[in-house]
Amino acid sequence: MTIGEVAKRSGTATSALRFYEEQGLIHSERNDAGHRRYSRAVLRRVAFIVFAQRIGLSLDEIRAELAQLPRNRAPDRADWGKLTARWRERIAERIAELERLQATLTECIGCGCLSLDRCQLANPGDRAGRRGPGPRYWIRDRR
Repeated sequence: MTIGEVAKRSGTATSALRFYEEQGLIHSERNDAGHRRYSRAVLRRVAFIVFAQRIGLSLDEIRAELAQLPRNRAPDRADWGKLTARWRERIAERIAELERLQATLTECIGCGCLSLDRCQLANPGDRAGRRGPGPRYWIRDRR
């Protein structure tokens, strides 16, 4: 498949496909004219990348996951099952985070601005700032 065909079938921009290839996430062969040619299996890999990004995996994590898949064939159900088994906890954490964000959208987020009346009560003296930069009440340390 050409890069344009992969882009059309996957709904992914050609620039993203080139980026994924530069990052070692997908692979193409070059024809005699130097044009990229992809196997059909790349469609599933691209779908995997997009899905993995949506649940919050970093490119390094995606690369590590993809390294466990066969390179020149579409992964089968068993291949996917092995990879995604660990994702349930990650998805549950993400859902909990989004629910927490939704519940506190109008509250102090621990960013240190102390500009909302509520911030003075929820984060007096920028107490959250001692836990690190950014919106500390929305960010959970992953250590």
